[in-house]
Formats: sequence, C-alpha cells, structure tokens
Amino acid sequence: MPAGVPMTTYLKMFAASLLAMFAGAEVVHRYYRPDLTIPDIPPKPGELKTKLLGLKERERIKHEPQISQQ
Repeated sequence: MPAGVPMTTYLKMFAASLLAMFAGAEVVHRYYRPDLTIPDIPPKPGELKTKLLGLKERERIKHEPQISQQ
C-alpha cells in the first residue's frame, strides 16, 4: 500500500473520505436546492435567468405575504 500503510487503515481512511464527500454534497444540495426540472422547450442562449437562494432568503420568501401589484 502507499507509504507503507496497512490495508485496514487505508480502507478505513478511504471509507471515511468517501462518506465525508457524500455528506458534503448532500448538505450543499439541501442548502441551494438546485432546480432539476427539465423544460419542454429549451431557453434561447442568454435567456435563462437563475437565482441561488440561501436558506434564510428562501424562508423569508416562503413566509412573506404575497402582495399583488396592480
């Protein structure tokens, strides 16, 4: 094994690294909530407008009363 590390220690470190990577990806996806919907008609270049809303911003918008502009 690399650097003379025993196989069991190497596998433990590999498993811990893999789990940390998956946990980090899960946290990022739960925080940013990517829009995974596929539109029927793809937007033209430069037409797509996206926003990344953090958790606090998303909560504020969800609890904010809807005010209609007329």
